[in-house]
Amino acid sequence: RTKMLNISGIHEGYVLDHIKAGMSLSIYHDLKLDQLDHATTAIIMNAKSNKMGFKDIIKVECPVDSIDLDILGFIDHNITVNIIENDEIVKKVKLTLPKEVKNVIRCKNPRCITSIEQGLDQIFVLTDPQEEVYRCKYCEEKYRGN
Repeated sequence: RTKMLNISGIHEGYVLDHIKAGMSLSIYHDLKLDQLDHATTAIIMNAKSNKMGFKDIIKVECPVDSIDLDILGFIDHNITVNIIENDEIVKKVKLTLPKEVKNVIRCKNPRCITSIEQGLDQIFVLTDPQEEVYRCKYCEEKYRGN
């Protein structure tokens, strides 16, 4: 019998499970959870996990369209996303590497147009899913994932 995560206190929102231990605070900031209006967030760090040894968990009470799951997939596509509605898990989302990420990574090429044009979106395109390689849409500068 598998034990389900207790989601008491979340009427609508997300439970992000199987986060690598110690990564939850940077994910909190990358998802801009600190900028969500009236979102209640609980971060559980170093919880025991049969699958991972230890893991972090983030519970967020917020409207279910508030989190950019592409950013989460880019950070770590092994995170389990549980969508909560009416106090119950209504959907589990399997993350994948997004084909494109916008304003998550910055191009390090000093000659790239994004270094000169301040208002330009930083767009990276997935060019090698096996190696998790992204390239700048403008100058082809390579970025290798985690």
